[in-house]
Amino acid sequence: MAIEADDRPSDSPYIARVWRGYASGVERMTSIAVSTWEIVFWEHRGRIHVAVRGPETAASTAEVPDDSHSFGISFSHGTSMPHLPARRLVDTHVESPHVTERTFTLRGDEWELPSFENAEVFVARLARDGVLVRDPLVGDVVAGEPPRLGARSLQRRVAASTGLTQSAIRQIDRARHAAILLGEGVSPLDVVQRLGYYDQPHLSRSLTRFIGRTAKQLRRQDPAEPLSLLYKT
Repeated sequence: MAIEADDRPSDSPYIARVWRGYASGVERMTSIAVSTWEIVFWEHRGRIHVAVRGPETAASTAEVPDDSHSFGISFSHGTSMPHLPARRLVDTHVESPHVTERTFTLRGDEWELPSFENAEVFVARLARDGVLVRDPLVGDVVAGEPPRLGARSLQRRVAASTGLTQSAIRQIDRARHAAILLGEGVSPLDVVQRLGYYDQPHLSRSLTRFIGRTAKQLRRQDPAEPLSLLYKT
């Protein structure tokens, strides 16, 4: 077997994506770069774990617990937790210090474990209690809307909310989009033209850095070491 994954969009402005997965018979996977952060819940050998995982700025290899179930909420650009500054989460994670079968601890408070189906209810509670805040300007700018601030002020807002620069976010998201297109059978040359890469070597460098695969590898895929969940951010 491999990693079976499912994901869905959300109507919450705080949420970019909700996903779940089951892994069996896979020792490791390639964890691809991602410009958003998430809360991840996973169960392995009867024990539940919870962690806040920050943006990942490069592809890496991650071990996969056998026969494990996982579920995650990926948050939109502009959403953050004041008690965990975004810059502290980049390329790392923070585990909840106390988790039971029904609850976990976040910001010193106890919360009921959410599910794939009720993620929006859980996130609304976090926002209502001030655990989550949202800067709509950051989300708009990352989505391509014209900036309403000077360049320096905007850079500070983006960095404070995401832990990344606008340039880093664009590069990561473009590489993810390129990987999706290549997996769908689009030729590398067409991907270069569609996404504004200078040439195929530029595309190749981006894929190697952020996805951990070449264009050829993405088109044939490798069941022995699958990619982490790939969707357009």
